[in-house]
Amino acid sequence: MGPLRGARTLSRVNQKEGFDCPGCAWPEADHRHVAEFCENGVKAVAEEATKSLLTREFFERHDIDQLAERSDYWLGTQGRLTEPMVKRSGSNRYEPISWDDAFGLIAGELERLDSPDEAVFYTSGRTSNEAAFCYQLFVRALGTNNLPDCSNLCHESSGVALTEAMGVSKGSVSLEDIHSADLIFVVGQNPNTNHPRMLTALETAKRSGARIVTVNPLPEPGLMRFKNPQTARGLIGRGTPLSDLFLQVRVNGDLALFKALNRLIVDAGGVDRAFVDAHCDGFGELRRDLEALSWPDVEYATGLDRARIEQAAALALESERTIVCWAMGLTQHRNAVATIREIANFLLLRGNIGRPGAGLCPVRGHSNVQGDRTMGIWERPTAEFLDRLRAAFGFEPPREPGFDVVKSIRAMRDGTARFFMAVGGNFLRAAPDTEATADALRRTHLTAHVSTKLNRSHLVTGDQALILPALARSECDLQAGGEQVVSVEDSMSMVHASRGRLQPASDSLRSEVAIVCGLARRVLGDDPAIPWGEFESDYSRIRAKIAEVVPGFERFDERLADGFMLPHPPRDELRFPTATGRARLTVNELDPIRPAEGRLLLQTMRSHDQYNTTIYGLNDRYRGIKGGRRVVLVHPDDLEERGLRDGDHVDLVGEWDDGERRAERFRATSYPTARGCAAAYFPEANALVPLDSTAEGSNTPTSKSIVIRLEASAA
Repeated sequence: MGPLRGARTLSRVNQKEGFDCPGCAWPEADHRHVAEFCENGVKAVAEEATKSLLTREFFERHDIDQLAERSDYWLGTQGRLTEPMVKRSGSNRYEPISWDDAFGLIAGELERLDSPDEAVFYTSGRTSNEAAFCYQLFVRALGTNNLPDCSNLCHESSGVALTEAMGVSKGSVSLEDIHSADLIFVVGQNPNTNHPRMLTALETAKRSGARIVTVNPLPEPGLMRFKNPQTARGLIGRGTPLSDLFLQVRVNGDLALFKALNRLIVDAGGVDRAFVDAHCDGFGELRRDLEALSWPDVEYATGLDRARIEQAAALALESERTIVCWAMGLTQHRNAVATIREIANFLLLRGNIGRPGAGLCPVRGHSNVQGDRTMGIWERPTAEFLDRLRAAFGFEPPREPGFDVVKSIRAMRDGTARFFMAVGGNFLRAAPDTEATADALRRTHLTAHVSTKLNRSHLVTGDQALILPALARSECDLQAGGEQVVSVEDSMSMVHASRGRLQPASDSLRSEVAIVCGLARRVLGDDPAIPWGEFESDYSRIRAKIAEVVPGFERFDERLADGFMLPHPPRDELRFPTATGRARLTVNELDPIRPAEGRLLLQTMRSHDQYNTTIYGLNDRYRGIKGGRRVVLVHPDDLEERGLRDGDHVDLVGEWDDGERRAERFRATSYPTARGCAAAYFPEANALVPLDSTAEGSNTPTSKSIVIRLEASAA
């Protein structure tokens, strides 16, 4: 970014008059540090605020085949996209195209479809509320609910489980709750890489007397001891020990762990019967299920002995205010929905919903992935949302469910979807079954990506392809109505403003709102009921319509400057918007995965030098891994049993009912993961996840429960 420009930019990250960091969705405190960012936040900002520019001359020098030979890391280092580019039919190269012609190309393709349902409109979680609302409005006015998004790949299981248990798909805690909790479980999550500012909140809780239990197959250094770089004691002292108890659970052992904790709570007479009797259904069925729990199954699935689990149960019984935090380590298993429902049981049994310092905390990655869903980016919208959309805009939205990510890939593969558009993201690398996804994209007539940087998805195209360059979060958004501000929603349902200040990287860039509204006007024509031109020139007009359609956004524009929290009935008033008006305690079957002899259970994960599919570098500093990403972490005893040594190159062979999938030439790395388990980075390991292997109830790809064997790589 350059030293002075970089310093000015970073001084505005996550500040009230600045812009929201694109690196994660962790909330900001009311009183903010002058450096309200983390290392990976700096990388995320610098990645898009770079002074390097990717111009038409770059595409003249490199055709698509040449670019495809480069690494994802190299592609990301080439700089900002500066003007719209097109790959014509029969060509192997991108060339410049005007915005008007690009919109015309999309409009022509959409007009040729036999049905709007032959089009797929994907969204990444970095999109603002205003852009997301306009995008879903355009897609539904076109006539389809094909709105897959990155939630389908990450936290869909959380939303499904919490809706079933609580009637609300979101978490129930605030940042202040974290600070005042007695006990915090951090499960299937690596905050020191994925949302490092969470460690500051855990440190505050710890200094107030909270105890922390971490549950993970890998020992993550930041959760053991945190040296806060914003404090003197963090810089020169020993830091703050965070974890009071580390439960090194086997991959996919979390359901067994929480069932065991719930059994111990019931046996100890620790159920808050007044709360359960007043607010919950299903206690009798749950108690009978827990009484039949097999401790040998628990110990096999978790890899923990009963005494270790009893230590955690004792902490839960002592606590009056308990929070459970989790991330994708829980959401991407076959039984993910059941696991998260069991966590809801764990909190409900002790009355830890609707109580300060207690509740559910699914921690999102993308900075506005929760806001996208709130704005209507969902393939299965509720009837209430569609009714409000009809009342606000005077058209009848489609009612049939659309395609999620997995169904979209199948539809493109099978020829029932012929057009693909993505606002943000790197669809090819984020999706499962890399070859199947690539084949599906190649079968389309047109792919169009709204992006700030070049990525792998731009190189696997339909017959024709567009790259539409967008403003970054840090850049000034100047429209006909003046300088614009957008809004985002964080992991804890706080909505706040984001205003970029940097000069745009190119005069040809458009905001995501302007791209969506300009395209909608070209495709749908002028319509007084949906004033696309007014939306584009003045985002407050969009916010006025959001206030009509989305509950909780009343007086949206007026409240945006200070920010506000969206309503959450269970948290706010102990009201559960379920069919019975009560929370639901659920019975969740324990069926441990039992790999055959010599096999391992693999989970995918991020490296420290990575944000989702964006690769900042080739090191994983906290885990001590350098110089590459094709590595597999295996317990030293498991390596020895297989006749392998640290540094040997192996192929990862996934074993599935429909056959095998192979990811070649990974460096075996000795690491103290749970026995019988392994870990590798995504997206490199995504090739091992079949398209049809998804979580029950949420259809999320099972990227965390992959049965593999290791084979020596060919020389």
